[in-house]
Amino acid sequence: MTAAGAAAVGKLDGRVAVVTGGARGIGAAYARGLAAEGAAVAVCDVLDPSATVAAVAAAGGRALGMIADVSDRAAVAGLVARTLEAYGRIDALINNAAVLVLRPTPFTEIDPAEWERVMRVNVRGTMECARAVVPAMRAAGYGKIVNVASDTFLRGTPWMLHYVASKGAVIAMTRAMAQELGADGIRVNCIAPGLTMSEAILAVPDGPVKNAAGAVAIRALKRDELPEDLVGAAVFLASADSDFMTGQTLVVNGGASVV
Repeated sequence: MTAAGAAAVGKLDGRVAVVTGGARGIGAAYARGLAAEGAAVAVCDVLDPSATVAAVAAAGGRALGMIADVSDRAAVAGLVARTLEAYGRIDALINNAAVLVLRPTPFTEIDPAEWERVMRVNVRGTMECARAVVPAMRAAGYGKIVNVASDTFLRGTPWMLHYVASKGAVIAMTRAMAQELGADGIRVNCIAPGLTMSEAILAVPDGPVKNAAGAVAIRALKRDELPEDLVGAAVFLASADSDFMTGQTLVVNGGASVV
């Protein structure tokens, strides 16, 4: 605004966003970033999200937190009900919660239980959360669902087939959901990050972090990717700026080559 002393207007003023997997790392960055643009945020995770809620409040924003497994339909329904009770609406969902595969494994050796866990959270959890917010968005005639995939799907990254397959499914679901929900005014888009130096990655020094130099080498922008690098895309997709965009995947990986 140009008037002297007038408060800045955020891109998400008056909006309410649900962020899954928001206790730390990329999800926490999404929650803080959306709140900084004026959104009230509801944060869930299987971990305690209170630190993220406190960070948002300390910066002058509004947030609530809840421990919930995104693959548990009742828990997700509870998150949505609590959000609607607190804020009266849901304008955006950042579908970020996922099982991150940290141990390279040939697909011939993937344990069936681990495969099922990755698919249950990354694929079914994405669907369950989208399913839960649709009634409120449909009633409003407007909404933004932002799914989070990975550039591993685009690159065909080896040694983590269950994770890569799950993120490919997220991109596929994004396209199908967009077609189903367009008539309701609900836009569904996707973010595909590259290898991001989140807390989970940094906590396992003999895991993906050892590949960071290789990831940087194939990027046009020669540095590590940080959680904050993904916030702008999330804000854009949750805001009115992307209102004539649906079914799309934004690749945010510093310009790494993709096949």
